[in-house]
Amino acid sequence: MAGVPKIPGPGEVPPAHLRVTHQDREHVVEHVKAAYADGRLDKLEFDDRLEQAMTARTHGDLMPIMTELYGSQAVERLAPPPAPARPAHATESNERLGAALGHFLPIIGFPIIGPLILMLTGGKTSPYIRSHAVEALNFQLTVMGASVLLTFTVIGMVLLPFLWVAAMVLGIVAGVTALSEDQYRYPMTVRLVK
Repeated sequence: MAGVPKIPGPGEVPPAHLRVTHQDREHVVEHVKAAYADGRLDKLEFDDRLEQAMTARTHGDLMPIMTELYGSQAVERLAPPPAPARPAHATESNERLGAALGHFLPIIGFPIIGPLILMLTGGKTSPYIRSHAVEALNFQLTVMGASVLLTFTVIGMVLLPFLWVAAMVLGIVAGVTALSEDQYRYPMTVRLVK
């Protein structure tokens, strides 16, 4: 039929003026994440490409990102990238439980010693446990420092219970996140331990 645009087939470049769908954007985002995981993009480049992909309106906006990642073979990469290979032991439930304990132990009364012990024991064999234990330790050190500083003012004394409640809630959220195999970053945390 004349006047009806032809839908591009597999391996064909869509017209640059054709508007993209959410699925098209997500597809390119997956490629950008894979390139970042492979070390082909630094953090600033990663953030920039993500913003470009998520705000793209047409295929002409997405193709420069794919061309930058894959060169002239960008069209062949239109299929979703394979999931990054993860070691088989990374999905074990004991690692998820250990990582969650790093966040839950401070809630039950071991604010610094709990994450520290997990970091020094389970963190030696599991990068997943270590990353969560380090994040929990940094957060607990930040809460402890803020608690000490807040005691010097009257307003600080009033805010102190709210800080502790917020720390408990964030610890629970972080622990649940660790159980679901995701990374968690506490807000407003001074990261002294790497």
